[in-house]
Amino acid sequence: MQSPMAGGATTPELVAAVADAGALGFVAAGYLTAGQLRDQIAAVRERTRTPFGANLFVPWPRQDTSVENYAKHIAPDADRLGVELGTPRWDDDDWAAKLALLLADPLPVVSLTFGCPADAIAALQHVGSAVAVTVTTVEEARSAAGAGADALLLQGAEAGAHRGSWSPDAEPVPLAALLADVRATTDLPLVAAGGLADADAVRTVLRDGAAYAQVGTALLRAPESGAQQAHKDALARPAETAITRTFTGRRARGIVNAFLREHEDAAIDAYPQVHHLTRPLRAAAARAGDPDRMALWAGTGHSSALDAPAAVIVRSLTP
Repeated sequence: MQSPMAGGATTPELVAAVADAGALGFVAAGYLTAGQLRDQIAAVRERTRTPFGANLFVPWPRQDTSVENYAKHIAPDADRLGVELGTPRWDDDDWAAKLALLLADPLPVVSLTFGCPADAIAALQHVGSAVAVTVTTVEEARSAAGAGADALLLQGAEAGAHRGSWSPDAEPVPLAALLADVRATTDLPLVAAGGLADADAVRTVLRDGAAYAQVGTALLRAPESGAQQAHKDALARPAETAITRTFTGRRARGIVNAFLREHEDAAIDAYPQVHHLTRPLRAAAARAGDPDRMALWAGTGHSSALDAPAAVIVRSLTP
């Protein structure tokens, strides 16, 4: 399975290539409007007849956290790049409209990240979609099973990009421990994700009870990926990764760079307000090819990611 990477890395070309290679591709609906999601789905359908899915961000609870002090802290970075910081705001990521779209035009599989709304699960299942819920702890796994999920996406601590946790204080659990603990509590199909960068890692999680393995970082250097070149180049080099709130206001794993080092102590839990605040800064850094101010999302196995077509990467990961 291909992990849906929001923010432009997941393109219709990547989803279709992964699907045609025999894996299950996912459209990343995060940060898209319902209209953009509709267009992305149509673009994938133009490129493949193979089934694929979509991932939705469950709305994060509304918070009134002030980001004023954090904005002042990072303002020099925006000045250096010649842009103004964005307007911090809470939104629900067009949740209702995107859900309505997928109910009117169902896909075989829909995955949910950041939460587990039982009513949405039931509605999607009613129109024929299987629903997989991202979980990062045993408690979340039990709740998702109780809410009627068809499968559980186990996101280990090693995974790149946003933590799929349902609360900001959920501590990351290594994938091996999470898989063992959740396997003991449910008979639902388990999908393992986090740091899976080669066939041996995939073979291990399948041996240990996962029905499927999910990868994301491993595909970022593919030509079909929409990741910026500076991001792809950073993935190829051995580098430390860390879980940070600096870029979006919620925990996410990326390559340690100057922005992370300089601002981690000042970072706050305020999602998606900080995401909107830093978005122009991150976009400007990408345009300038400045990896020290980009969000270089990456799992712990990032240096094993291949610079190769997605189909080649999928085959290389097959045990």
